[in-house]
Amino acid sequence: MDTHRDAGIMGKTAFFSSLAMLILIPLQIVIFAIEQPPQTAELWLALFEKSWFLGLIEMDLLYIIDNSLVALIYLALYQLLKEQKRALMQIALLLGFLGIAAYYSSNPSFELWEVQKQYAAAHTAEAQQGWLVIADSLILQWRGTAFNTYYILNGICLIMISYALLKSPYPRKIGIIGMISGLLMSIPSTFGVIGVVFSLLSLIPWMVFLALLLPHFRRMGAN
Repeated sequence: MDTHRDAGIMGKTAFFSSLAMLILIPLQIVIFAIEQPPQTAELWLALFEKSWFLGLIEMDLLYIIDNSLVALIYLALYQLLKEQKRALMQIALLLGFLGIAAYYSSNPSFELWEVQKQYAAAHTAEAQQGWLVIADSLILQWRGTAFNTYYILNGICLIMISYALLKSPYPRKIGIIGMISGLLMSIPSTFGVIGVVFSLLSLIPWMVFLALLLPHFRRMGAN
């Protein structure tokens, strides 16, 4: 009884998490299309001075929320597929969670906001220059090793989950679309123009993947 109830809770959580992502992803695309992220530390600090909220949004605040939702979706997928491919799903879940943890450590949104406050309060050019150096370091870290690790591990995680779906009773198109998204996601967006193109293209099959999973999560939540 408790097992069914827990599965139901996970199904409902994944259903609403998927819906939230289907709203947030287009919103992020629109925001970045309207307002391109700054290219220098000075411009980032100017943006935070102008609007701390817009600064956080441009520094991927919504992406932090996305990854929390993805973690919940991974858990529900494990619940759906553990009977067919338990070991594979355990490995996929581990890699996915490690990747998400790496992303959290890479994102300096609130650190950069704090740097902007200190920069604005600095009374000398030397002090301001010091805070600019720190800002540069944070921005470099933002697209560094931890971020690339996140991208690659989550791409592998999605490929493994999609393979498990292909070997399950669920419709094959879900696994195929997930596999396409995972392969595109395996190339980090930091890898030049190809990385940016692949990261944007991966969002299309990812959204279709989530939409196709919605009825299964809803059925799972109804148990």
